Amino acid sequence: MSTARPGRRASTRYLDPHEPEYPSSDGRPMAESTTQFRWIVTIKEGLDALFADRPDVFVAGDLLWYATKGDKSDVMAPDAMVVFGRPKGDRRSYREWVEDGVVPQVVFEVASHTNTPNEMAEKRRRYDARGVEEYYFYDPESGKLEGWLRRPDGLRAIRADGWTSPLLGVTFDAPRRKEALVIVRPDGRPFRTFGELAKDEETARRIARAERRRRRRAERLALTEGERAESERLSREHAERQVEAERLSRQDAERRAEEAERQAQAAIRRVELLEEQLRAMRAKPE
Repeated sequence: MSTARPGRRASTRYLDPHEPEYPSSDGRPMAESTTQFRWIVTIKEGLDALFADRPDVFVAGDLLWYATKGDKSDVMAPDAMVVFGRPKGDRRSYREWVEDGVVPQVVFEVASHTNTPNEMAEKRRRYDARGVEEYYFYDPESGKLEGWLRRPDGLRAIRADGWTSPLLGVTFDAPRRKEALVIVRPDGRPFRTFGELAKDEETARRIARAERRRRRRAERLALTEGERAESERLSREHAERQVEAERLSRQDAERRAEEAERQAQAAIRRVELLEEQLRAMRAKPE
């Protein structure tokens, strides 16, 4: 039996060998109440999201775990489990001999109304015997969270409220109220239920729609302002052209007036010359 630590890297490719003698179902329902189902899915999907970028971390929910080849009775079905050192990929069941003997390191169980103390004690005993390193049991009806951590002499109880998992890095906030458990990721974000995620997605969609509308309004406003600026620019250019045309017209009128004045002065001069010539001719003796 081997236990992979979080630092170990595994192949990112996985092919599930078909071994029909090991059933993929024990005939029991995944959950016996909507509450139990909600928490199983929340924990499993939260763990999946937490290790989405780790190709060497396999996360499963309600998957049969066969510990011993040839012994179909040596089987467990954790509500959620995390296996470091094994690649992601679909499996009909988790068979240790197929998985290089790697034992799931972290296991979660969520209580149902039919669970008995003896049944849960037996599960814990079996997980301990197989080498599980961290085991967590949550009762959403009472809000009670219990945890066990592997010590040299086996799994030993810990105070789970406020506890940070050494392998997962998540912190548990368990105030012992109905469905009040909060599992906080290392980045400070809590695990979310599907309902909360759906609300988050709808909120994100509304924000995106509002942002698109804002951009369109801004574009229209910018276009309107641009059109107004262009109109003002053209008006200024037109006014400037008119001023320039009027200036040129005045200059032309002034030139024409000056030319007319020169022509008039020349005409007057010619008349004066003629008159002088006539006077001179009259003054000559015959």
